[in-house]
Amino acid sequence: MLRSRCTLRVATRRISNSRNSPNGRTRRDFGNFQTGQQLERNGAKRGKTKTTMTNRRKTEWKVVAARVTGVLVILVGALLAARICVANQPGDHPIPSIFDPRSTPADMIKQHSHFVLTITGLIFLVVFTLLAYTILKFRQTTANADREPAQVYGSNQIELAWTIIPILIVVVLFLAVARVIHAVQDAPEPATAVEVTAIGHQFWWEYRYPALGVVTANELHVPVSDPTHPTPTFFKLLSADTDHSFWVPQLAGKTDLIPNRVNQMWIDPHETGLFLGQCAQYCGTQHAKMLLRVYVDSPEEFAAWVRAQRQPANQDEKEAAGRHVFQTTACLNCHAVGGTNGTGRFGPDLTHLMSRSTIAAGAAENTPERLRLWIQNPDAIKPGSLMPAMKLSDADLDALVRYLETLR
Repeated sequence: MLRSRCTLRVATRRISNSRNSPNGRTRRDFGNFQTGQQLERNGAKRGKTKTTMTNRRKTEWKVVAARVTGVLVILVGALLAARICVANQPGDHPIPSIFDPRSTPADMIKQHSHFVLTITGLIFLVVFTLLAYTILKFRQTTANADREPAQVYGSNQIELAWTIIPILIVVVLFLAVARVIHAVQDAPEPATAVEVTAIGHQFWWEYRYPALGVVTANELHVPVSDPTHPTPTFFKLLSADTDHSFWVPQLAGKTDLIPNRVNQMWIDPHETGLFLGQCAQYCGTQHAKMLLRVYVDSPEEFAAWVRAQRQPANQDEKEAAGRHVFQTTACLNCHAVGGTNGTGRFGPDLTHLMSRSTIAAGAAENTPERLRLWIQNPDAIKPGSLMPAMKLSDADLDALVRYLETLR
């Protein structure tokens, strides 16, 4: 009886499981079926996740590569810029370089520049190294995308370091600059020095040698300074109108010419040759063509130049017609020619005009053709200059040019 009851219960249980399961399968069989599907779905998800991680890693490395490439481009550009500043012989490069000094003040500036560039280069190297290490070491990846980096809420050591180190760097740079400024500005003037008064005009230079009795324009002549017998040139800098700046990179640093103020500077060129400069302070429309030409002569050549500049203007009677044009037109209101009634101070002294290699403050070569064009239409050479067009007839213009050619 008991066995019959147990058999009946087992049969009833099987029938119940069969009715509650699809396709007549048991719950255990159905559970096994669902587990297989889940495995397939999980496998697909793992494949997608793996592909996504691979793509993200590729993207991350592309970003890193792009940043590194950008930094390398900046470094290459800096190196190319430095290459331009490499020392060149005078005349070898159209751009005068402060890294090619030919005078004591310029050499001091070069040495100071190297010192400053060394310090700033070391700072750049340290900062760039730390930055590159941080970018590569602690960049965001899929493994830490949902995790916040470790937070630092104050460090006395770090704060002291980034406060004290910059202060020390600034103090060192300040002392180095003060030493150079003192050495250049407070240099004593020896008895053998040549004194020059340089006056800035819009847009040309006037040079006066008070002790030598010489007045010229745009092209400066100074003697070379032999270390055994130093002959430096000391300048008194004035301005007739607005702010200018006297700058010959290979001979000295910039010094401003300011109205109603007297500034000073000096040079002692160590070798002969032509040194180019520029007005380094915007002074008007033709600021870019207010050029400087400094001829450093040997002692004999400088003495010969001074003797020639002291001579009166040539009075060639063959060019009396051109001299008459000069003396009866507006030319004499602005220009001076020794031995004539022309005593103007608004324009360059023309007593020895043809001894100069350029006109219009270095904007054009001093040839008869360019001189004729300069008188006839100044804007064709130097637009915006204060030189007026004379509106002369062809005959008067030709006569005037022939006369000016005799002023040597």
